[in-house]
Amino acid sequence: MSELLHLQRWMANSIMQPLTRSYRMRRQVSGRSVKQIKDVIKPNDRLSSFERLEIYNRQYWFRVLDSFAEDFPGLRAVLGATAFHRIAIAYISQYPSRSYTLGALGARLSFWMSANSGVLGDRKKLSLEMAKLERAHIAAFEAAEYPALATAEGIDGSTRLKLQPYLHLFHFHYPVDDLLLAIRQAENDGGLLPQRRRQLLRNLASGPIHLAVHRAEFSVHYKRLDPEAFRLLRSIQRGAPLGDGVEAAFKGCKIPADHWPHLIKGWFANWMELGWFCAQAQLRAEMISRAVER
Repeated sequence: MSELLHLQRWMANSIMQPLTRSYRMRRQVSGRSVKQIKDVIKPNDRLSSFERLEIYNRQYWFRVLDSFAEDFPGLRAVLGATAFHRIAIAYISQYPSRSYTLGALGARLSFWMSANSGVLGDRKKLSLEMAKLERAHIAAFEAAEYPALATAEGIDGSTRLKLQPYLHLFHFHYPVDDLLLAIRQAENDGGLLPQRRRQLLRNLASGPIHLAVHRAEFSVHYKRLDPEAFRLLRSIQRGAPLGDGVEAAFKGCKIPADHWPHLIKGWFANWMELGWFCAQAQLRAEMISRAVER
């Protein structure tokens, strides 16, 4: 390893190491004592070597914690500010920012929460579902969008359709979409007051919902789905032929078979209007082009 690369890695580790409980830099910095820091960073007439490095360490953490809170206001409301802050520090300590964009900061949050569910208190399932929804909101906004399928002509039971990368499908046990919208509205109206937070959580009813998180005209939207429509989209997303998807969608349901074509026609008309299906030929051409460019 070159001396420059070694120095760069030491600097990055120093800046990204967690702060103390009083939000100061730890006295042992990436294997160097306070006195040894001056071997790397010169003091000036106002600040010691340690103090100069501490500025960057604190600003890094204040920035990522602020960004994390901005990305997950719903989770913060469900957990409470104190518990959310504690979880944010623990999560970011284990999975620090590794991307040029802070939009990726919470990419592994659901995984981390599932592995550390003991810190979630009494609202484990609700917390996890809210985290998944808020992460999907970010991912839907940033994901690629391919040319949309313009016509259903030629589609039959053997057709394998491709959904847009920005489309996310969820089966939740709570109406977290309504809860998140109410929380965001309260934040926009001047802040989520404790009384309002308690009211929202107290009035939240449990019950299954099927939800699509998608993007349209540069905005992210939530769309409720019928259970059968959800199962059909999920089958398509997993690469199943359309005929198999239809069979999976209506398996065990009480809807008469002669009603299925009408329902499917309506769903597909809406989904194509929203541009959820990729145009296969154009998609393949674009993917080949990108592969060649690499």
